[in-house]
Amino acid sequence: MKWNYVLIAAVAASMLTMAACAAKPESDAGQQQSSGSAGGAAQGGAAQGGSAAGSGGQGSAAGSATPAPDAAKATPVNAEVIVKQSCIACHGDTLDGKGSPKKDLTKIGSKLTKEQIANQINNGGNGMPGLKDKLKPEEVNAVAEWLAAKK
Repeated sequence: MKWNYVLIAAVAASMLTMAACAAKPESDAGQQQSSGSAGGAAQGGAAQGGSAAGSGGQGSAAGSATPAPDAAKATPVNAEVIVKQSCIACHGDTLDGKGSPKKDLTKIGSKLTKEQIANQINNGGNGMPGLKDKLKPEEVNAVAEWLAAKK
């Protein structure tokens, strides 16, 4: 019986990951909510968990609407969240390329510079789609910097 719940959770997580890869978040608040619903338990975000559940009353809606712009200004872009939303479908959850050396990002920083990585993310190429229409420039920069550190 427990395996049924594990299977359901795994399918739900896969569906959320695919949905995150296919759709661009409308705003920083939407990105926080989608990451909260897809990985709130893993990230332990108490504030995100309440808004992701959608069961909060008016106080919850007003509370999440006001802090979101301040949070976006005060906190830097979280590259790992963006990678989980936009990259793991092809590159794997550990960025090992799912067995493809061409898609392996585990040590990409030793092969490409931050600028080259940002160019690849923006324009794509070699089978990768360009993401400049899906990611904001600051998100591309954060992911490129994060990946460039992987050596």
